[in-house]
Amino acid sequence: MLYRFATCPGLFYTTPAADGILSRIRIPGGIISSQQCRAIADIAEQHGGGYVDVTNRANLQIREIRTGINTEVLKYLQDMGLGSRNPVVDHIRNIMTSPTAGIDPQELIDTRPFVQSWDNYIAAHPALSGLSAKFSVCFDGGGIIRVCDRLNDILFAAVLLDGHVYFRLYLSVGAKGQPPSDMGILLPPEKCLPVLAALADVYLAHSNTTNKRRLRLLELLNTLGCENYLQEVQQHLPFPLLYSDLTPQPPSLIGKAEEFSPFLQREGLGEKSNANYQHIGIHPQRQQGLFYLGVVLPLGRLESSQIRGLADLATKYGSGTLRLTPWQNLLLTDIPQQWVGDILREIALLGLDSSASNIKSALVACSGKKGCAASATDTKSHALALAEYLKTRLTLDCPINIHFSGCEKSCAQHSNSDITLLGVRIEADNETVEGYHVYVGDSKEKFGRELYQNVTFAELPALIKRMLCVYKIQRLNSDECFGEFADRYTIAQLQHLFNIIPKSLVNNKIPNFLEKSAI
Repeated sequence: MLYRFATCPGLFYTTPAADGILSRIRIPGGIISSQQCRAIADIAEQHGGGYVDVTNRANLQIREIRTGINTEVLKYLQDMGLGSRNPVVDHIRNIMTSPTAGIDPQELIDTRPFVQSWDNYIAAHPALSGLSAKFSVCFDGGGIIRVCDRLNDILFAAVLLDGHVYFRLYLSVGAKGQPPSDMGILLPPEKCLPVLAALADVYLAHSNTTNKRRLRLLELLNTLGCENYLQEVQQHLPFPLLYSDLTPQPPSLIGKAEEFSPFLQREGLGEKSNANYQHIGIHPQRQQGLFYLGVVLPLGRLESSQIRGLADLATKYGSGTLRLTPWQNLLLTDIPQQWVGDILREIALLGLDSSASNIKSALVACSGKKGCAASATDTKSHALALAEYLKTRLTLDCPINIHFSGCEKSCAQHSNSDITLLGVRIEADNETVEGYHVYVGDSKEKFGRELYQNVTFAELPALIKRMLCVYKIQRLNSDECFGEFADRYTIAQLQHLFNIIPKSLVNNKIPNFLEKSAI
């Protein structure tokens, strides 16, 4: 059994971290069974810190491993369907798709078969071990819960044209951190896997697989050019690529959300949510009479006891299946309508929540300095402390995506958030303290626009509260997210808004004059 240290961890490729050895389990498409969950809970207790973390690619991470997991245990996990059947390709990034694939009322196509087919192809072709560990593939089925905005090397996005479903091909090119670009190629669903295999083969043909650092696809495309790259891909295919500049038709609305809205309102479940967090709470599936429940995982972390509890609930009320999300939360699926109230009560008994207005629903943090030497701050502890501070001082009616990043690498979340807090070390009163630069909105910048520099953590909770209070008052309507609100103002205007808040507002008494003020 292969077992060594690597820069990108897998189940068979572990990585040393500040808090011990880190092992990452690939969960293709984020779909995992109750039985697999129980096995992972056992491993986390016996070998790690007694918890697992859900990542932004819907993987699972076991941290604080003090001694290596032996080959018998690794073989057991492999037999359970965890990790790749072929260890030499286990380091390749997890295949991403919508966590609601196959149950989304508005999706154009169920992408689960594509995820499984590509995962099987990788396992059957050991030459693909030469791919960069960051080689990433995503399938978006065009439903309510989209993943096409996530950063991936290759994206297949479902569209509807003349009554037929195709996939548009997107490739990562240009500046690092930019979303993938539309290649203007339409693919019938059955041709996606051959094209994906050809894309990988051309990449390998231009890569020196003996180098420790593998060339990223983006780097190759920037050097070779997309047109030249696709011409080589075409030479590997027995059919011509179809180029089209037609505008896709919007997906038809099936209307199941409207059908069940009275039920959701009666159960007190009809909360608003921003686009990335619409999966939180109870939602109708495309299957008649069934619902899925989006559960908030604080900073993506689950204790072993909670994993077992969720596995039991999935078996008791659903189909024994759980789904991890790229937003570090989790879904329980296939719940009959009559059991919705019961499962919500049992979720609360596990110490978890399913409310989109919970400040933790969109709170993201990297491992921080306890788990990573590159981090300047204790991000996870700070994020939880901020959540506790805001919980009793502010009521939200929709998720606010707040991202704590301990360094410039932004490992926990590559896309922009409403508010990004970048960890820094600050010299104050002859001592060094932990603090943050504060960024808001604007997807054109890596972190957004810089609003404040060198805010100590002691000052941060009150500042974030003022910012959120002003947002609730000054937003155009309840559907305007924080990022959109912030982008309507210059940085100077935002600083003025946030700095003129009188003490009465900090004490939750909103003055009337600010409701009418405009800058």
